[in-house]
Formats: sequence, C-alpha cells, structure tokens
Amino acid sequence: DVQLQASGGGLVQNGGSLRLSCAISGLSFDDYAIGWFRQYPGKEREDISCIDSTSDRIYYGDSVKGRFTISSDNAKNTVYLQMKSLKPEDTAVYYCAATKYRTLAHAGLVAAYFDYWGKGTLVTVSS
Repeated sequence: DVQLQASGGGLVQNGGSLRLSCAISGLSFDDYAIGWFRQYPGKEREDISCIDSTSDRIYYGDSVKGRFTISSDNAKNTVYLQMKSLKPEDTAVYYCAATKYRTLAHAGLVAAYFDYWGKGTLVTVSS
C-alpha cells in the first residue's frame, strides 16, 4: 500500500519557521515526484512546491517562492518543506502528494495530476 504521512504542523508566530515532513512508503522516488499543497477553508488545494528527487526538478508557487524550501532524503523516503518568514496568510492545512508526472515536477502541477495523498497537517500563523 502507498502511504504518505505529513507531519510537523503547529502554531507559530508571524515571521516564524516550521518544517513539515512527508514520510512515504510503498512507492519509489524513481517513479514519482512529491508535491506540497495547502488548502484554505472552502477553497481548492493550491500547489505550492514539488520535487523530482531523481533530477532535482523543483517548483515553487509564487506565494511561497523565496520563503519555502523543498528537499528530499531518499534514504529516509521523506520529503521536507522548510517554511520561513511565515505570514498569517500561510495558515492552512498542508498536504503532501505523489505524482507520476515526474518530468513535469518543475512546471507546477494542479491537484488532479497527483495520484496519492496523505492526510493534512494544520499550520497556524498568529499575527
């Protein structure tokens, strides 16, 4: 079974940092890229970052570029999202997901391109 487990969310002050982790089992980084999405209440999921670990193709959405960094530890089958300079508007539920469209990882893929999803982790940034 494929499983993705996001963790690391919590409450942080405006300007603070958090690191999210996505622990992955049942699939290979050779076949899938891993993305991070966030979702506000009543809104569609927003693609914020994606990484193809085999080629280091990386995507960042405009809203997080320069503040968030995605990375992977292939030995641990884990993808991280380091978030800095957090703002209240970053408050959302964050999800990790896997897509077989690995070669398009740098292009910004909407949620429909992702095959497997983990449960979300809530990030709350206080003002």
